[in-house]
Amino acid sequence: MNLGFIGLGRLGLPVALNLLEENKQLYIYNRTASKMEALTAKGATACNSVKELASKCDIVFTLVSDDTAINDVTLNEDGIAANLKKGGIHVSISTISPAASEKLAEHHASLNQHYVAAPVMGRPSAAEARKLNFLVSGNPEAVQKIKPYLLQAGGEGVWEFGEKASLANVAKLCNNFLIISAIESMAEAMRLAEKSGLDKQQWINMITNSLFSAPVYRTYSELLLNETYLPAQFYLKLGLKDINLALQQASNVETPMPVGEQLKKQMNTSIEKGYGEYDQTAIALALDK
Repeated sequence: MNLGFIGLGRLGLPVALNLLEENKQLYIYNRTASKMEALTAKGATACNSVKELASKCDIVFTLVSDDTAINDVTLNEDGIAANLKKGGIHVSISTISPAASEKLAEHHASLNQHYVAAPVMGRPSAAEARKLNFLVSGNPEAVQKIKPYLLQAGGEGVWEFGEKASLANVAKLCNNFLIISAIESMAEAMRLAEKSGLDKQQWINMITNSLFSAPVYRTYSELLLNETYLPAQFYLKLGLKDINLALQQASNVETPMPVGEQLKKQMNTSIEKGYGEYDQTAIALALDK
């Protein structure tokens, strides 16, 4: 199988590097050409366009920022769908809306191709450690074909959610909602502890070694304690994008998310203060007067 990878951002680069190391070949494309250099130095083949890459590949992975970006690289005449061969598979690792995922699946199916939604859970450091989790939905045969490659890409786990492409995207939005909720809750509790004269480090040590020993609390409490907002592993503005997508989906299925609305408010406050390209833990800075 010829593999292609589009989108070499902070997370895309280590994921693509994992694939390259396992397969010894990988076609790559990135809008900013300089970001391909680290991979071409290790043997990847740089393409000059999405069209060129899609025409050469059996499976194309994309990891781009949002609905607009995924539609741009997929749906136009020089995009993936118009140039991928029949039976080819487009694997979207991106966090996009469920509606966009369904649209992509329908478009690929009309061309006798396959689309698999495989949004990824994990930061760049998790990709480097091969501790990613992929949430997957789509055509069962296509899913089985691409699962080994997701493991090669750094997957510690591959979680299947059925044939409907949008379901993996719903799962990802629910996950991200829980993450940012945990970050905000910890930030507020740490502020309360500190203002009340309690040693916040001592308190965090207690909760992360008892009732709240899950990775999400261990990882993000350390970032909050150390105020490690830069360099960002995941931009706050992208976290807000994900919360907006979750709220959009909640509206579509007529279910309230009052906590989600408050998170949106807090993230907007931090972004208005100039922290949009800080790590998403900078939501804590909305608490500063």
